[in-house]
Amino acid sequence: MTAAAREDLLRRLREEWLRGHDDLLAAAWDEPAARRQLQDLVACILAREQVAWTREELARLAESVTDDLVGLGPLEPYLRDEAVTEIMVNGPRQVYVERDGLLELTPVTFRSAEHLLHLIERIVAPLGRRIDPSVPFVDARLPDGSRVHAIIPPLARGGPYLTVRKFRRRHLSPDDLVRAGTCSAEMMAFLGAAVAARCNIVVSGGTASGKTTTLNALGAFLDPGERVITIEDSAELMLGQPHVLSLEARPANVEGKGEVTIRTLLRNALRMRPDRIIVGEVRGGEALDMIQALNTGHEGSMTTVHANSPSDALRRLATMALLADSGLPHDAILEQLAATVDLVVQQARFRDGRRRMTAIAAVAARRGRPRLQTIFAYRPTEGFVRACAGLPPRLAARLDRGGAPVAEGSAP
Repeated sequence: MTAAAREDLLRRLREEWLRGHDDLLAAAWDEPAARRQLQDLVACILAREQVAWTREELARLAESVTDDLVGLGPLEPYLRDEAVTEIMVNGPRQVYVERDGLLELTPVTFRSAEHLLHLIERIVAPLGRRIDPSVPFVDARLPDGSRVHAIIPPLARGGPYLTVRKFRRRHLSPDDLVRAGTCSAEMMAFLGAAVAARCNIVVSGGTASGKTTTLNALGAFLDPGERVITIEDSAELMLGQPHVLSLEARPANVEGKGEVTIRTLLRNALRMRPDRIIVGEVRGGEALDMIQALNTGHEGSMTTVHANSPSDALRRLATMALLADSGLPHDAILEQLAATVDLVVQQARFRDGRRRMTAIAAVAARRGRPRLQTIFAYRPTEGFVRACAGLPPRLAARLDRGGAPVAEGSAP
């Protein structure tokens, strides 16, 4: 069968399916039942065609049509590929994926911009959201938890553009991070002791530097007897402890109502008797609520922030806290930061695709301002090294109370 004939057959299959199953497609397009029904329909239609089909050709064609109508079309093979962590659609003719930390151009194309736009609409429709010229961008989530961002014309000049950050079905453990070269065994042991000693930890880094992966791995060191509340924009953390409550923010609906922010969830979490609060990422005024929560007995909490270095992370937290419009002066916020944050873990993604912890820095107070002391660092010529022997007195005392050995030369 020629390519043109095959495309014509695919078109007719799509049209017949849509005529009889439009309601199913809109309501439960991701259900296995819809996939099975479509495969049965494909088999019936192909039986009427005057073409000799092999079993393998029938299977491939049925899978192609099924993926296109109840899945993500040509992107489905990459969603099933465990080695692919991100899918980037730069318009209908160019699709990149991230595999093992490196970008790779794929041979995938869409039939047209309308084909890609229809796929995006099918993603957001079951979530009660819309995307059109009046609302030209949207954040959503696939049924498996993968995060989706889409932006369309007129904002996207070569669009529509679609980015899918896949949800990792099996999160990496602390040992996995050590084996992957993200950090040394000594660094991970130190962080484990810090979590057990209820240190407040900020994981900092750029986009896709592995912040959430590290945060999830540190969750393995939490006490199973503690009540932990996680707060995220899009639920990604998968902690193995038995007493974990997961809260997820909600964007506004198509009428612009119903938004529930991280800040609102954080304030609610304080009324839920948490032992620890883990915020997936702070991006705005919720930074002040997080800092004040740490000041009121919720020690051992963790979060992530976008920043290029530990010092930048503290500056960004202070700047975001000012967005809360609380009237607190900048110096007062810096003083609270110095008193509450114990460690900043810096992550970075390198040109070879590897994610590494480039620094673990302790936070101490000096004249009411935070002062950083790098404990571990990554140096290209030496690898992971211990940058100093001692620890700030507050951190050393906390680790000592938590049962962790205090480094020689540190003050108790």
